Amino acid sequence: MLYDAYEMQRSMLAGASALANFGAGLLQNPANPFAYFGGGPVMASALEVFAHASAPRGKPAFGLDSTEIDGKTVAVHEEIVLRKPFGQLKHFVREGVEGGPKLLIVAPMSGHFATLLRGTVERMLPFADVYITDWRDAKLVPLADGSFDLDDYIDYVIEFLAKIGEEGDPCPHVLAVCQPSVPCYAAAAIMGAEKHPNRPRTLTMMGGPIDTREAPTAVNTLATERPLAWFEQNVIATVPMLYAGAGRKVYPGFLQLAGFMSMNLGNHLVSHWEMFKHLVQGDEESAAATQAFYDEYRSVCDMTAEFYLQTVELVFQTHALPNGEMRHRGKLVDLEGITDTALLAIEGERDDISGLGQTRAALTLANKLPVKLKKYYMAEGVGHYGIFHGSKWRTKIAPVMEEWITAHSG
Repeated sequence: MLYDAYEMQRSMLAGASALANFGAGLLQNPANPFAYFGGGPVMASALEVFAHASAPRGKPAFGLDSTEIDGKTVAVHEEIVLRKPFGQLKHFVREGVEGGPKLLIVAPMSGHFATLLRGTVERMLPFADVYITDWRDAKLVPLADGSFDLDDYIDYVIEFLAKIGEEGDPCPHVLAVCQPSVPCYAAAAIMGAEKHPNRPRTLTMMGGPIDTREAPTAVNTLATERPLAWFEQNVIATVPMLYAGAGRKVYPGFLQLAGFMSMNLGNHLVSHWEMFKHLVQGDEESAAATQAFYDEYRSVCDMTAEFYLQTVELVFQTHALPNGEMRHRGKLVDLEGITDTALLAIEGERDDISGLGQTRAALTLANKLPVKLKKYYMAEGVGHYGIFHGSKWRTKIAPVMEEWITAHSG
């Protein structure tokens, strides 16, 4: 019923958005005299903000068709290297450019598409040969393709690394942004213990919930104040018949978005108010920047119920990884297996999703890793999103990561 109710509301809002967009265009038409005086411009701006806020959104495109290397513009195109039921390995091929460290960016499976990391990919393209995990929307995966949980996530990471390792450097570098820090850390331990030939040379973890007992945030509190059965009963929905994954149990992306929006409702309201003022003043460039952010932020996808519930239980409630109790396919994940993968933990001073110390805990837990292969960096004045996107990511954080990768390449 939850998903059906959402679909009904979404259909209604889609129609309202189209009407509002039409009204805004009419009031802004140069042939319309009301476009020049009275409340016409104000009403048009209000309608445009509403139309943008209520418009339905699908999966965005990366749209990265070029980069600049050594002052020269280099064409870039996307290739799907490996397809799996719940995700694919995407390669950003820099045409005519060979070499450079191979970097796997592991995108969060937390309600948003991998394109949320567009700015991350764009910044790393001049430096590295970039791959990314392009996760599928669970509501589009047929039931016949089976299930997907945390064990499968770890398997996907290992398989993707092995695929990348077939070409050039057999030991790629890994960047895990937020949620994937846990499965990537576990994968590094598993591959290290097995002396896997494609185990990561370096693993950079940004704002990841390695040990959520450190500086708990509102997200951590929400996950721990209720039993797992509550989440299963209240936030898990069944995909309706109009999607390919009909009948699959999922944690809907729209619930994740609602949760994040409510955490900082005041900031989101101010952002839309500022967008409205920019439109009234004719400052379309400033308004477009806000619109572009929310186009991406509101593009959401579903997670499988088994992956979501397992993450809530193991990462936020029982703290299985830092307690040394996490298992993969029934076998204990031994963090002492990390002996030669250089770890870089990056945190944002103002991160309200993963508190300070949650990612840094990974360095302490890897007690068999030499100190010289561990590094910690705290980005001053940076929130969760700013760790991997924006000016401070480009100018302050990315250079630290590039230096770490360069120091441990071969």
